[in-house]
Amino acid sequence: MRRAGQWDVLLVIAVGGALGSLARYGLAVALPHPPGDLALSTLLANVLGCLLIGVLMVVISQLAQPHRLLRPFLGIGVLGGFTTFSTYVVDAMYSVLQGRPGLAIGYAVGSVLASLFAVAAGMLVTRAVIRRAGQAGGA
Repeated sequence: MRRAGQWDVLLVIAVGGALGSLARYGLAVALPHPPGDLALSTLLANVLGCLLIGVLMVVISQLAQPHRLLRPFLGIGVLGGFTTFSTYVVDAMYSVLQGRPGLAIGYAVGSVLASLFAVAAGMLVTRAVIRRAGQAGGA
């Protein structure tokens, strides 16, 4: 990695990360849960973030010349700040500590499966939309 001239990349990642973290915090405030209960806000943040990363990766790969700061800002910064593996693990741990191991296992496995499905869905739907738009533009 080139060291000189990378300050702009670090800056857009930092700004994007702050924005994504604030959005996740807002979601947690909007959908609070007591420790040990289903962490719906964390689940939604991770699944929505994965859906959007699937969309973003297809859009970036389909654009002829995406700006070089687009992926660091949105992918690493915003979506990296919005999604959270650490909170997901803590939420599952609290469920175990509250005597709800079944919920913890279901939440842990369900979160991963839903997130993987969301990435795939985001990619597939975005590819279909791009393909349909290309056909409509060429017809």
